[in-house]
Formats: sequence, C-alpha cells, structure tokens
Amino acid sequence: MIKLFRIQVLNTEYKQYAEKNILRKEVQYPSRGLIYDRNGELLVYNQAAYDLMIIPRQVKAFDTIDFCNIIDIEQDDLVKRMKKARRYSRYKPSILVSQITAKQHVAIQEKLYKFPGFFTQRRTLRDYRHNMAAHVLGSVGEVNSRTVKRNRYYRPGDYIGLNGVERSYEEVLRGTKGVNYHLVNVRNQKKGRYKDGALDTLAVRGKNITLSLDSKLQAYAEKLMQNKKGSIVAIEPSSGEILCLVSSPGYDPNLLVGRERGKNYMKLYKDTLRPIFNRALMANYSPGSTFKMANALIGLQERLITPKTEFKCYGAYTVGNLRVGCHHSNPFGTDMLESIEHSCNTYYCNVFRWILEAPKFGSVKNGYIAWRNHLLGMGFGKKLGSDFPNELPGLVPSTAYYDKTKYKGRRWRSLWIISLAIGQGELGATPLQMTNYAAYLANRGYYYIPHIVKGVEGETIDKKFLEPQQGSIDSTYFKPIIQGMHNVSVTGTGRFARIPGIEVCGKTGTVENAGQDHGAYMCFAPVQKPKIAVTVYVENSKWGSTYAAPIASLVIEKYINDSIMPSRKYLEKRMLEADIIRNPVKDKNTGH
Repeated sequence: MIKLFRIQVLNTEYKQYAEKNILRKEVQYPSRGLIYDRNGELLVYNQAAYDLMIIPRQVKAFDTIDFCNIIDIEQDDLVKRMKKARRYSRYKPSILVSQITAKQHVAIQEKLYKFPGFFTQRRTLRDYRHNMAAHVLGSVGEVNSRTVKRNRYYRPGDYIGLNGVERSYEEVLRGTKGVNYHLVNVRNQKKGRYKDGALDTLAVRGKNITLSLDSKLQAYAEKLMQNKKGSIVAIEPSSGEILCLVSSPGYDPNLLVGRERGKNYMKLYKDTLRPIFNRALMANYSPGSTFKMANALIGLQERLITPKTEFKCYGAYTVGNLRVGCHHSNPFGTDMLESIEHSCNTYYCNVFRWILEAPKFGSVKNGYIAWRNHLLGMGFGKKLGSDFPNELPGLVPSTAYYDKTKYKGRRWRSLWIISLAIGQGELGATPLQMTNYAAYLANRGYYYIPHIVKGVEGETIDKKFLEPQQGSIDSTYFKPIIQGMHNVSVTGTGRFARIPGIEVCGKTGTVENAGQDHGAYMCFAPVQKPKIAVTVYVENSKWGSTYAAPIASLVIEKYINDSIMPSRKYLEKRMLEADIIRNPVKDKNTGH
C-alpha cells in the first residue's frame, strides 16, 4: 500500500510519462517582423520552413534507412543527433533536423505513423529580397547554449538575430511564442486539441521596422565599390539617419539562410578578402588629412590662431632631424583656407604644436588633454552609441597610454606625437565616425547619433537619436573651415568630386598603410542646408583624389538628383569598371 501510494501520489514521473504519450506540446513560432527601407521598399520578409522534432522517450524501433532517405541525412549523423537530443532531455521535444524542405515535410508527414516519437513543427525563415546590405541587415541563426542559460525565452534550436539590425532589434522583431497542446494516438497522429484548446496561447508576430536606409542608394554605392576593398557611409546631417552603409567586399545575405548556412559561413570566413568583416563599423583607419579641419577648429576655439594666421611651407615641416613631408609648398605663407584646399602638412604641424605648447595650459600634457577633449566632443575616440551591435570606438589615446609608451615618466614633448597633427600616428577612426565628423562640420558644431532604424511599428525610436550632441567648438569658427572645404572640391585636391549645380564641401586624405596606402574622402553637400554627408575609403588606392573622391561625388549626385548627368557618365563608368583587387594601384604621384 505504501509503495502504491508513493508511485501514484508522490511520484509524478509515471503521470508525466503517461501525459507525454497522449499529449504533444507544440511551440507556435511567430513570424519575425518585416524590414522596409525609408521609402517603403520591402527588404526582408519570411518564408515557411519546418523543423523535424524528436521526443526521445517515445521513440521505438524504426526503419532508419527509409527515415534517412526522406530527410536526406546519413545514418551516422542521425545517431549523433539522437544522442544529442537524449542528452538534452528524454521527455522534452527538441529539434532533430532543422529547416527541412516542404517536399521532405510532406513525405515525412505521410509516414509519420511509422516513426513514433517524431513530429514536424512549422516556423519561418528569413528571405532577403535583394543581394545587398548584408552587413546592415545581419542574419538569423540558431541560438547558442550560453544564450539559452542567460535568457529564459530561448530554448535549444530557437533562432536569434546574430548581427546587424536582426540582432540590434531582436526583441522587437522576434515577436512572442505561442503553445498548442494536441492529443495524439499510439501512432503519433494528432486526434484533437487538449481541453478544447483552453490551455493554448497564440503566437504574436514581431513588429515591422523601417530603416533609414535608401535601398536604391545602397545598391548603387555597392556597385561603385565592386572589385574594391573599403567602405562607404552616408548620413543625413539633420537627423543622423544612415542613408547607406557599404562594406566591400560584401556577400549575398541569403547565403546565411537555411541548412547550407553553416557551410556558406565557413566559406565566407575563410575568404582572404574578409567579406564578413564590417569595415564600416570595425575598420580602424587613420583619419589622414581629412582630420586637419579638426585641428584648425581647436586652434580657433582656443584663440591660438585666426583664419589669417600663416605659416611658411618649403615642402616639408622640419625641426632638427625631424622631417614631415608635404606635397604643398608656399614660402610666402599659407593661411587656413589654402592649408585646407591644398592639404598642407606644414601648416597643421605648426598649429598642433601651438595648441599643445600654449602657455595657457601650463604643460604639453595639459595641452594634449584639452586637445583630446575637443576631439571627444566631435565624436572621435568613443562609441557613438549607434543602433549597431558591433560598433567600435576608434582611438584617441589617453595620456595614460602615452605615459606607458612614448614618455615613460619623461617630460612630454609635442614633437614626439607630431604625426597626430596630420591624422596619422596612433589615431584611429571608423568610417562611421568619419561620416559623423562630416555631419558635425555640416551642422557647424553638433551631430545626431547615427542610427539605421527610422521607425518601429507602434513605437518610437530611442530619444537619444533625436537629441543633438553639442561639441565644444563655437559655431562662429566654422565659416573659414567650410569655405576651405568648398575650395577643395573646386580647385583643390578633391576637384574630381566637383558636381555641376551642387556645392560640395570635402577633404581628401591618404591613410598610411603597411603596404600601399589607402585613399579617403569625406564631404557633405550642399553647403547650405546639407542633405548628405559621405565618407569613402578605398583600400590600397594610395590617393583620396583618384577613387574615393569621385565615388563620393557620384553617391551625392545619385542621392540629390536621383541620376548621373551625361557629362559625368565617363566618371561613373571608370569607377564601376575599376578593379583594384586584381589590378593594384601603382605607386606614382597622382595627387594627395
């Protein structure tokens, strides 16, 4: 009697086993939210898929050859999968084979009575309508064990956003799961709802989101970067909305969907061109000459120079044995506008030293701290706080960094870090940061945190994206900077970026590299009420004027005019056909 009492009342194992034999709990996976571009173009939607589930305790002897032929797996693989399922739980259902085809689903359903302990479960897979914007959209894949332990919403076999927008807005896009309870017979066939569905819950689909991305501009920018390594980022200065974000080479986002996802991922991972690496958010380039306006602004703000301050340039900045070469030369004196227009290194070496050695700061170290704080206000040296999950902060070294490396307890000297004057040395910035810097200049002293999502169904975006981030430079000091940048695109180093009818303000740059240098160009347009800020990096192209500047100008023209004028079709053709990966740029002086 005591033993029967224990079995029937105290021990719930047999009751659970009986319920497992007659009940099947099926999770109802919600459809993920759809993703649209800023103009309402559908970019990401869902397609039906099925997972083959297993409840190990209910499995009986079955024809493994027939089973494997239907779902197209090897018998050894089947044994491994079944062992893994048993280790997870003998009573709880888990995925045996994910994402079987519709044809396989129909075939297994017809013979399900032969395979007790198995059933299929419907879910959805992502479908990316266009072969573009893979680094923006991201991908969805199976959740790992760490996430399962950390977040009770997920179970083994569930899908989760792994990167890009799919990851950043996972909780918005995923929706809410539902559950259905079915009565099943000895043949594992459904016989009806348990308690007439009283315990069932409905799945709630994920919310749709609208990106700030302009899909037409994105597609065009990706074409311009084909057969090139580098990045293009475009931002609307008045809002911080990202209009396009290109990392090249890229890949088709549909490669990371379905049962071939793992195999395709390994191919991309092993590719020496690193298509998975998001250069726009994670490449830490030196700013190069595009950084010079920042030094000019700091000098103006600290009232150490004026727009008319001149420095003589003899083709290099020299102090003792130190020599910093310069492609510009004016022994009569170069002022601020000319220094920007012709990218004079000598001018900015002098300005940088004047800032760090200014008597008002008391020491070079204190001068560096003041200089660095101004840069942080422009968005350098820190994460901007965008809605991308893998944004990197770039680098503006702290004084502690230099105390441990260059100075090591010695007195600070400005000459030891003079390369910072021209955007080289230890400085690092991502293309996203550089475009934000262009937007900061366009707005004359403030920026909006760059973001890719424009709206969420039934919600408002984070308030931080709507608040201007004010820098430390007064707006009155931007006029000569803007004029100098405009001169760059008219008669200076960026004249190849000139667009008839559109006033462009820009700056070319050469980024030092162990091999061939990289070319860079950052700009905004029009001068008054700017609509777009753009940064282009083309790796191993040596000069910013050769490829980066023309590409940026084409992106601007495409966005503002929606087409390229006939007189500039030759330039478009040259950029589209340029193949820097197979035909590297030769080392010759074609511009700066």
